[in-house]
Amino acid sequence: MGCLVGAPAFGIKVLGIPEMAPSRLLFRGRVFRSFTVSASSSSPPSSTESIRVRFAPSPTGNLHVGGARTALFNYLFARSKGGKFVLRIEDTDLERSTKESEDALLRDLSWLGLDWDEGPGVGGDYGPYRQSERNALYKQYAEKLLQSGHVYRCFCSNESDHFSCIWWAKAITIVPGAGKDEGDCETEAAPSCVQWQVGAVYLRVPTTKFQSISFVVRVKWVIDKPGCEAGLEHLSFADSEKSLCKLSKCIQVSWSFDTLGDFVIMRSNGQPVYNFCVTVDDATMAISHVIRAEEHLPNTLRQALIYKALGFPMPRFAHVSLILAPDRSKLSKRHGATSVGQFKEMGFLPQAMVNYLALLGWGDGTENEFFTLDQLVDKFKIERVNKSGAVFDSAKLRWMNGQHLRSLPSEELTKLIGERWKSTGMVMESEGSFIEEAVQLLKDGIDLITDADNALSSLLSYPLYSTLSSPEGKPVLEDKLSEVAASLLAAYDSGDFSSALEEGSAGWQKWVKSFGKSLKRKGKSLFMPLRVLLTGKLHGPDMGAGLLLVYKAGRCGVVAPGSRFVTLDERFKMLREIEWESFNKDNPAMESAEAVPVSN
Repeated sequence: MGCLVGAPAFGIKVLGIPEMAPSRLLFRGRVFRSFTVSASSSSPPSSTESIRVRFAPSPTGNLHVGGARTALFNYLFARSKGGKFVLRIEDTDLERSTKESEDALLRDLSWLGLDWDEGPGVGGDYGPYRQSERNALYKQYAEKLLQSGHVYRCFCSNESDHFSCIWWAKAITIVPGAGKDEGDCETEAAPSCVQWQVGAVYLRVPTTKFQSISFVVRVKWVIDKPGCEAGLEHLSFADSEKSLCKLSKCIQVSWSFDTLGDFVIMRSNGQPVYNFCVTVDDATMAISHVIRAEEHLPNTLRQALIYKALGFPMPRFAHVSLILAPDRSKLSKRHGATSVGQFKEMGFLPQAMVNYLALLGWGDGTENEFFTLDQLVDKFKIERVNKSGAVFDSAKLRWMNGQHLRSLPSEELTKLIGERWKSTGMVMESEGSFIEEAVQLLKDGIDLITDADNALSSLLSYPLYSTLSSPEGKPVLEDKLSEVAASLLAAYDSGDFSSALEEGSAGWQKWVKSFGKSLKRKGKSLFMPLRVLLTGKLHGPDMGAGLLLVYKAGRCGVVAPGSRFVTLDERFKMLREIEWESFNKDNPAMESAEAVPVSN
């Protein structure tokens, strides 16, 4: 396990919960010349070492894709090592934390398939799993630090007074019970009658008035590389600029205590601060590895000092790079959708989201880009996480979602899209031959589930007038389109066209071949005019398959009332009413038939 080099040996016992009035606590320290915190152990972990990781979101908003990736990396690491994935809710920010946000977080994680072994709704041996329910535990360990002399209470009326008086306290070693020194605001120096007055509890950072003291963290991976110290196994650790060190590198991170100062671990209202809660929670929940975003790197110093003061062994740390926007700034709301919930509403699949998030900073060393969650568990190695920031490419995510969507089994895809169409009021039933055939015809143009709405709407609509009025439609119009229209109307009136559609695909192909011969047209000169006249569009899916679906929809009543569905009979009626000689794109009488509702 990770350890604090030179950490004092404390026998931590479960004590009765002390009756403490709300007070602020500050960290108390002694004058150290220097000390080192190592997130490595002197020997490799045994094969039976218990791997426990945690994802600890704050329920103050939606689950950001960066947080989702952190949860995913923790999940994959735990599952690949046979360990436990713990979910802990960090809701100490009482003003901003909401039950609605917590519920949304749980739903989003479940939607992604990241099931947790311990946490809300599941329970476990290390609960409770909400920080708001663990205040008694924090007070217990705050009392331990008071008794050991590592923290003190401040009675200054404001922060300015505190930092004015604490400047003098930095240069001396405070002995519990000693008289009050000038400028010192330690509790032990205060009269017992005011010992529990409202104030903050500060952790006093070791430093000296006369020299700078550095805090050094050394971490390496589980490797045996030339140039790395033998006998040490390490997990990745980030410096202030890079995310994860490479396998062949051993990096060092230093801080000066002069830039830190004593820091609060308990507020004046009795609420513990973030770094104190996290350290106590990780230690008492036996978290072995902390995998989190590199923006938490500055917190590691304060947490290491608390680990040292409490005598807890440190977990191994891995700080992963941030997810960047295309302009390489931190991904934020101004760049568009950033939360898992938003992408879910937009029609993305959970398996595509998981796949894409895993590739933001990780790869298996091959050219493969497509993984299921189970495959990611088999392939994932923390050592392969890149140290540079990964750029979030929404177009790439959309493309990947389309690949996953079209790779679904036919029955699953049909059910998914059919239910979507019914829920949006486009069809009366989510099952049946029309739904099955429509999904198979349209799926190549669908990247998101929500794309299916426009795909079906386009198939059922008939924007003939707007197409003929467009610059793109002019060449088709000039290719004697009126002559093709006249022959098509004759085929419809004779019943030949409808009879061909009744016979299905074979009947359609036979009719088209005969129709082309009668007009002495073939290829594009035949199919482009037919496409425009029958579908009202210049482009689209297979024309024959589409017409057969339109024909079927007009007879089985599957399309819901109010849809922009124009039946074949209505299309031929519109063709008959066109005055080709006077037709031009500026004719105000010509209106798109897209808005013509279906008649039942």
